[in-house]
Amino acid sequence: MSDRKKRWQLLQRLLCGYARERFAVTAARAEIQGPCLIVANHVTNWDPLLLAVSFPDTPIRFVASEHLFRHGFISEVIQWAVAPIPRRKAASGTDTVKSVLRAVQAGDTVCIFAEGDTTWDGRTHPVFPATGKLARMAGVPLVTYRLEGGYLSMPRWSNTLRRGMMHGGIVGCYAPEELKGMQGGAVNALINRDLFEDAFARQEKEHVRFRGERRAEGIERGFFVCPRCGALGTVRGIGNRVRCACGLDLLYTEEGFFDPPEPVATVAVWEQYQRAALREMLKRADGVLFSDGGLRLKRVGDGHREKALGAGILVQHPDALEIAGRFFPLRDIDSMAMVKTDTLLFSVGDAYYEIRAAAPCCLRKYLLIWESRAENAKE
Repeated sequence: MSDRKKRWQLLQRLLCGYARERFAVTAARAEIQGPCLIVANHVTNWDPLLLAVSFPDTPIRFVASEHLFRHGFISEVIQWAVAPIPRRKAASGTDTVKSVLRAVQAGDTVCIFAEGDTTWDGRTHPVFPATGKLARMAGVPLVTYRLEGGYLSMPRWSNTLRRGMMHGGIVGCYAPEELKGMQGGAVNALINRDLFEDAFARQEKEHVRFRGERRAEGIERGFFVCPRCGALGTVRGIGNRVRCACGLDLLYTEEGFFDPPEPVATVAVWEQYQRAALREMLKRADGVLFSDGGLRLKRVGDGHREKALGAGILVQHPDALEIAGRFFPLRDIDSMAMVKTDTLLFSVGDAYYEIRAAAPCCLRKYLLIWESRAENAKE
């Protein structure tokens, strides 16, 4: 037995069983032979362990966010256990594609969470545009894998687990010969179809109860425009309720719905309202939109090396970010993403930056302003 397989079996015994019990997940055992490329939807930070439950005999190399390689001893343990392939969020990903191709051609099975980020609103987002091309170039079977029930078990904005019901399993398996006869866009469409999950559409049919305490706490990390009065930064999750000074008072139920269902019935509806409100705000903005204190700016270089650039107040102007005496015009930011809820990553040309919060705050609003500006530019 190879060392990699021994480490994989150790991971299965120590962590995968724990994750399976913690999330009450049922996972269909996957029977696959030889190397393949697995593409899965991304719901929680536990997804690699939850997916691994279906592959007890197949060591998998996961494509993982670059920040995981900057945690000293913990990073060394992760690399020893599963030899992950680093990917810089908010970067082009060319090096990652090359690494994936080398891995599968060397006989490894590789898994990509190709949305690039865990969902905020319970719905699967489209995969990276280059995913279909990568699947065609890999020359190995493409396996699509979907996790169901994960969002309501642990919403991205929350720190608490709700015990309900999860399931994971293979949706499709496509031979390399089949993929070669398709365009990259068609492969993307196939993957998006297989992976799509809408937590609330499923709940409309199944009505699973996800039991847990403090279910609404932390919701302001992802949803910061009040759906009743439209104010920014006034919403708070307190216990199981969502409240605002304007009188908004919603119960976040065990099924993940709001009671009463007005002005929004779910966070998915709230997300649509919030994005529309930000686009309109940008069209008429002429001053500072908002700011947060206690943030640190770093530049991340080759070899996962970090260079501190300063700390202070992060200010969102209509057309730029400002922090530690530095301005970053939004038009110059090529890509932007988040890690968990406390770290903002973005790239400007070949430079790669990180902004991290020392205290709880909503960094997502900066990401959505950048995305909203791009959407306005297309209109």
